[in-house]
Amino acid sequence: MNTSVIYALAAAALFGASTPLAKVLGTEVPPVMLAGLLYLGSGLGLLLVRCIRDRGWKASGLSASEWPWLVGAIVFGGILGPVALMFGLTLTSGATASLMLNLEPVLTALLAWVVFKENADRRIVLGMLAIIAGGIVLSWPTGTATGVSLSWLGPLAVAFACFCWAVDNNLTRKVSASDALFIAGAKGLFAGLVNCAIALTLGAKVVPAGVLAPTLLIGFLGYGVSLVLFVLALRGLGAARTGAYFSTAPFLGAAISILVLGESVPLLFWVAAACMIFGVWLHLTERHEHLHLHQPLEHSHRHTHDEHHQHEHDSETAGDGAHSHAHQHAPISHNHPHFPDIHHRHRH
Repeated sequence: MNTSVIYALAAAALFGASTPLAKVLGTEVPPVMLAGLLYLGSGLGLLLVRCIRDRGWKASGLSASEWPWLVGAIVFGGILGPVALMFGLTLTSGATASLMLNLEPVLTALLAWVVFKENADRRIVLGMLAIIAGGIVLSWPTGTATGVSLSWLGPLAVAFACFCWAVDNNLTRKVSASDALFIAGAKGLFAGLVNCAIALTLGAKVVPAGVLAPTLLIGFLGYGVSLVLFVLALRGLGAARTGAYFSTAPFLGAAISILVLGESVPLLFWVAAACMIFGVWLHLTERHEHLHLHQPLEHSHRHTHDEHHQHEHDSETAGDGAHSHAHQHAPISHNHPHFPDIHHRHRH
């Protein structure tokens, strides 16, 4: 299995697990404050890990041309998206919002294909639709719904939140070759500060330390580490495929709820599982191969000397094993199986 696929599925598993694990805490933290603390745990934890890794604070390594993409991702994904979702939740039911959230992978893929010209064949489209269908089945309300708002404004706000996160995913793809810890940490920190500020403005109280610590830890794992893995998956798979794999998060979260919380297994769970397993299988068995041209490119990321990295090193840079440094790619034309990763973003 491709390493990037493992990253994407692991990101979905950690994110999916965050909801039932937060439920185990038995806390009564307001939703906006809970979202803020989870994001805050993500940002603070990842930036701390980065400082430990680098033995102090180091520059981000982002080039001048990459900063606008990251700032845009933070604004859309860390500020506009959460605010729009919280506003929408005040005007619509949780069941309706859950269904609407399945728009995110659809919009992510559409933006990737239409705006950013990412390749996708019919097999990938069918696989994505199967995974999304599983998410819709899993979040479908059972029994008699009560108190469901008929207002169009609530669902529209949730749909706008999905659009914001879709933009975030595609903008993050543009900087995915850079330091994943910095990217994910910056996004988490800003999103956490914004959501916590909104919660306090709405009258939320300061969370006691006994609840704060485990909440931040869940945020670090379920939002932070998950986002790092998501960025690494974007690096190797592109936005559309990563978004499709990440759409398995509701199923994985439900599975963990069954195992950890001992919840009953409804029939819809197995229907959703079948849809998602079929969709993931379609993606795993994809083979995309054709003659393609690599344009001249200069960037920095961790790599080995494979067919795409045949450059010289100076005396200060070791060329053996996996290493990271700024390097140039000369034009090359060849034919081999590939994904729309950071080296294969050519037109078709």
